[in-house]
Amino acid sequence: MKHLAAPGVLAVATRELRWMARDKVALFLVIGVPLFAFALLAATFSNAVVRDLRVSVVDADRTATSRIYVQAVTSAPVVTVAERSGDLTSAMHAIRSGAAIAAVYIPPDFERDFLARKRPQIIVFYNRQFFTPGNNAASAITKAIDAATVTLLPAMGPAAGYKPGALVAEQYVLTNPALNFAQFLLRAVLPTVLHVVVAIAGGYAVGSEFSSRSSRAWLRAAGGSPLAALVGKLAPLFGIFILMMVLAAVIIHGLYQIPFRGDSLMMGASACLLVIAYLSIGALLQLLVRKLAVGLSLTAIFCSPAFGFAGVGFPLFGMGDFARVWGSLLPLRWYIQILFDQAARGLPTSVSAQSFAILGSIAGVAFTLAWLRLRSIAKEPPRRVKEAPAIEIDPHSGVGVAMVAEGRRILGDSGAFSLIVLAPIIYGLFYPQPYLGQVLRNIPIAVVDQDGTELGRELVSTLNADEAVKVAARAGTLADAQALLAKREVFAILEIPEGTQREILKGNPARIAAYVDSAYFLLYNRTLQGVSEAAGAVSQQIASGGARADGSLAHAALIRSSPVEVVSEPLFNPTGGYASYVVPAAFVLILQQTLLMGVATLGGVAFARGGREARRQRGGARFILGQALAHLCLAMPGVVLYLIILPRFYGFSTLGQPLALFLFAAPFLLAVSFLAQFAGLWFKRRETAVLVFVATSLPLFFLVGVSWPQEAIPDALRIGSRVFPSTSAIDGLVRINQMGASLRDVSRDWMTLWVLAAVYGLLTVAATHILNRERMRDER
Repeated sequence: MKHLAAPGVLAVATRELRWMARDKVALFLVIGVPLFAFALLAATFSNAVVRDLRVSVVDADRTATSRIYVQAVTSAPVVTVAERSGDLTSAMHAIRSGAAIAAVYIPPDFERDFLARKRPQIIVFYNRQFFTPGNNAASAITKAIDAATVTLLPAMGPAAGYKPGALVAEQYVLTNPALNFAQFLLRAVLPTVLHVVVAIAGGYAVGSEFSSRSSRAWLRAAGGSPLAALVGKLAPLFGIFILMMVLAAVIIHGLYQIPFRGDSLMMGASACLLVIAYLSIGALLQLLVRKLAVGLSLTAIFCSPAFGFAGVGFPLFGMGDFARVWGSLLPLRWYIQILFDQAARGLPTSVSAQSFAILGSIAGVAFTLAWLRLRSIAKEPPRRVKEAPAIEIDPHSGVGVAMVAEGRRILGDSGAFSLIVLAPIIYGLFYPQPYLGQVLRNIPIAVVDQDGTELGRELVSTLNADEAVKVAARAGTLADAQALLAKREVFAILEIPEGTQREILKGNPARIAAYVDSAYFLLYNRTLQGVSEAAGAVSQQIASGGARADGSLAHAALIRSSPVEVVSEPLFNPTGGYASYVVPAAFVLILQQTLLMGVATLGGVAFARGGREARRQRGGARFILGQALAHLCLAMPGVVLYLIILPRFYGFSTLGQPLALFLFAAPFLLAVSFLAQFAGLWFKRRETAVLVFVATSLPLFFLVGVSWPQEAIPDALRIGSRVFPSTSAIDGLVRINQMGASLRDVSRDWMTLWVLAAVYGLLTVAATHILNRERMRDER
């Protein structure tokens, strides 16, 4: 006789483990999905430093001097010359089509003007719509050109008369000196993906008690105690996900050899609180609605945009009031703060104490609310929601009838309707909120002026005049400034050593030290830009000897210090807006994920309502095509919203023609529909689609090449990512809508989507045929 555990926490936990062993979807959710996502992300960021960004070179001078600059660009480690364009038109086509991320233009008569001291220009056009690769390419090209100019200075001959020294800003990168993207991004992305799985798993475990299982049996196993029931149910999941958090740490600190600088005990406790918080939130949402599919949808809406509100990509102080307030309610926001302060920056635990306390408070409140709600439910009579009968159609009907029937199914099913029609509206209003600040301004920095001269005062004044930074503190010592940096009151320190002005007057270069925190890359780059601009402006003023900025003396001094002018021309996102870069790409991914989950849900609904017969009625080429056309029609309003209405509402660039957008979107939506129909054939419950697909959004986003350069993604992974429609769709639609590309420019992406639509359509027909044959064989 099998021994049964006494009612209580252990009995509930044992019951839960047995259920997970039987429910293959639950097992896949808590183990398979995290492992798959971790492996995919670890492979995506395996090249932690960006290399070989493709650039096009237009050398209209074709002289020995211009070839020196071309060779300098070719030798730069970050970029590679992919093509030599004959003119700027060809170079612009290369950028629009994705053949290059940037173009270098050397104008005619460049060598003649250089030797004549006319300060000729070299123009760098770069694609800032693809933010990270575009900015990296522009920076690498500018450094290569400046290095080449230094080698050519002797050819201009010695400068006559007295020449003051230059002000040189030496950069010291704090936290992440190698500018390792894995240390910055992967460290934050892994727990972000996991927190979605944690909340969904907690919700599924609780919500299944009100659908396929028995809430009364759950409470009986707990001896009638709601507290024991909730603790026992969540305890096995807590143990599994803590192991997943350990695995994430092993990937970062073991596989990637990234140092851990902080307190491991605080980090471990924070991970426990994060898991408890999101298990409780998932459980609470299910207990509030007691409808599994609706609860899972609410959990997905709550968790999926959390990465933006956590302040990883766009810093918190640059967000609007709503985004900051909403972000403060999310456990992930406080965990990420602790993670960066401890693991990356190695700060004292006292600095993270407030964030830790808030994270603990949120976890405690969420668990308490879930317990109180369960206690209230325990006093109510049980209720069970029955599935409505399946919509039946004549098996000999045509495409039109199948299309109308599918439309009726979607409009009559709250879960599918919410995912396909309502979710894009909610995400369209909610997702962009953290990024609408667009450009970081007035980043606080500290200045340690040990020189105490007019030069230091002029530099501070110039820093305050720059829109990127502001001097928030005048520290007496470097140690005082470092204390402000640790408290996140400033994000950089500028040290002006004693004797700086004296060295300049003696004609020697004077070095000032800029210590910039690189824990957050956007903050680091923007701060460094502001400091460099201010130091350059003061250096130019020194070189001109106080002459008028537009006068001949100032111009002559400028030529002596910088004989070649490098003009950086950002294309397609000229203001460098973060929302203008990330939101259009995310919108396309949202379209895919909501349609994918909504259509695949219908497959599970059909089986739950009518078994194999209902699934058979969704098969056959005519039905599959008709259903895809219905999905196309119902998803098209989302396309209009995301590609036409909202970009104009939020002020993003919209250079694409509506006809080109719709022609490109059509195969994208059809490919997603056929893929979802194929997946839905294997689902027996409506919730399976959300459980399987909800955590894939973030890994798919980084495979596209908008945020993380394609050149840095391993070849096998980059080629394999093409099986997802979002890869080609994001690349093509962003190029059309934000960059003004034509269908010809994105013909590769367009044809790929048509091929995917055909392949997934044929796979769905073949799979339906196989399943029908199995059903007929079983019936015989």
